[in-house]
Order: sequence, then structure tokens, then C-alpha cells
Amino acid sequence: MILLGACAGWSLITAAVHDGRPEGVLLAVLAVTAGHAVGRVSGALLPVAAPCAGAAAGLALAVALPGLSAGPRYTGPLGHTGGTAALLALATGAACCAAWATPVPQLRLVLRVLAAGIVLSGAVLGSAAGCLTSAAVLLWSLAMGAVARRGVCLLALAVAAVLVAGTAWALAANALPDGLTEVLEGRLTAHRVALWQDALRLADHDRGLGVGPGRFGEAGGSAPQLLSADGKPHSALLQVAAEQGLVGAFLCAAAFCWVLYALWRSPRSTPVALTAGAALTALAALATVGNALSFTTVTVGAGLLTGWATARPWPRADVEPRP
Repeated sequence: MILLGACAGWSLITAAVHDGRPEGVLLAVLAVTAGHAVGRVSGALLPVAAPCAGAAAGLALAVALPGLSAGPRYTGPLGHTGGTAALLALATGAACCAAWATPVPQLRLVLRVLAAGIVLSGAVLGSAAGCLTSAAVLLWSLAMGAVARRGVCLLALAVAAVLVAGTAWALAANALPDGLTEVLEGRLTAHRVALWQDALRLADHDRGLGVGPGRFGEAGGSAPQLLSADGKPHSALLQVAAEQGLVGAFLCAAAFCWVLYALWRSPRSTPVALTAGAALTALAALATVGNALSFTTVTVGAGLLTGWATARPWPRADVEPRP
């Protein structure tokens, strides 16, 4: 709560200095907080049913996402792909968490079939990123059944997130080898990379406070704007660095690290904690190279999954305590 409060407070400070618009950051913080609170309560009362319902809801929202967004329907690849892929990854993680939480083998099989169906739905929806990240979450979850200690696995997830963030930052700074840069630009598009370079230039201009929340599109970027451009660099890390300075980027990174620490200390079983960690790491990677966190449904889903994976289930009244 202290970190989320610091994120909200810093956005207000930078907005006051540069006449920015912190409403988007405040809404994201509120969505994560509300989702986490609901996840903790529902996860304590219904440790299997709550994430199962969340997985079904996430799949439904992924299918209906373009209709739920209030913004323009951007042209690909700078469109709703990030939001769709993030929802699919979170839904897969929720289904796998529910599967590990149930003691009934038949229900566990059904929930894993649901997770596999979510993976296939990514291909049906045309979201290659959603299909790949969901498949990675599912395979990771299946492999976690034999893991006894979660610390090393959570550290591996943190390293993976750092590698994605570092690669994106290095690409924006033109610090990668030419061959690798060409390959990544071919996958991400030169337009997206140009937006990242604009964001890094703005971050270097004012490393302390940035240009102000919501002001990236007004700061005079040199990247050619698409007809339906949304005024965002399509990278949460670089957007925060450009609009709120390095302090804002540090606060976001600290919030992710705290989530991994909370999963390490979670009273839930190790497979549940590590499955949620994989889904949230996939979300972090998607947010680093896309606009996944621009959708309130995604930020609420992240808070819900964190709450489910860190909730302490209430003891059942009909189960006698062990001697």
C-alpha cells in the first residue's frame, strides 16, 4: 500500500510541476488496489471458485475487448493486441491457480482443459502474443508441481522481466548490435521503436520529474504519428520514465518486486504462487513492449490474481483440526 500510495503521490507531484494529467495513473492504482482487495477476500472464501470465475471472465473480456475500450480502434500492431494478450495470460494463470487449489483430481483436469482452451483462443482471436504467453504460463504451471522451494523460481521470473525491460531500453537507446536491432524492429515495427526513442529522449531531458503524466503526445515527438495514434509510446516502462522521470520508473519496478516478494511469502501452495508469478511476469513483459496497462480490465485482473495467490483461505467449519 505504501508503494502504491507513492506511485499515486509521485504522479500528482510531477503533474503539478508540469501541468500534467495524472488521472490515468490514479485510475490504474485504484484498479490494482480494488482488484487486490477483492482478490484477497474472495480468495480466502472461495480459493477455487473465485479464480475459476475470474478465468472465465478474463476470456470473455478478451473476446469483447475492442468493444469495451473507450478509445479509438487503433491500427495494428499498435492496437488492442497488448490488452488481449494480457487478459489471456492472466486468465490462464487464474485457471491454473484454481486447478492447483482444488483437491479433486477430476476438477483439476477440467480447469487445466479450460486453461488449454484459453491458450487456443489466442490463436482464434489472432493474438500470437496472447497464445504464446498463455502457453508459457500453462507449461510453467504444469512444471511447478515438482518444485518444493519457490525462491529460485521467483528469482528466475524477476531476471526474465529485467531482461525484457533491459532489451527494450537498449533498443530505444540504439545500444544493441545492428543485426539484433533489425530483427527486433522487424517484429516490433520501426514506428514503435521510434516512439520508444522519443520516450527515452524525453526521459533524458528531465530525468527527475519527466514531462508530466499524460503529456508524452504533447511533448513534440519526432516519430511519425499514425492516423489513430493514442499519444502513447506503447511501453509502460518508457512512458513512465518519460512522463514521471526515473523516480516514477523506479517506483513501478519496486511495485513489481514487491509482488514477487509477496508471492514468496504467500501462505498458498508453491504451485499456486509460482503460477501467479509467471502470469504477472508475462503481463510485465507485455506491458514493457505494448500498451497492456492502458486497459482498466487488465490492471484490475492483475490485482485480482495477486490477491487470489496471496490470500489465506479460511479454515472450513466442517473440518476438524489435526491433533
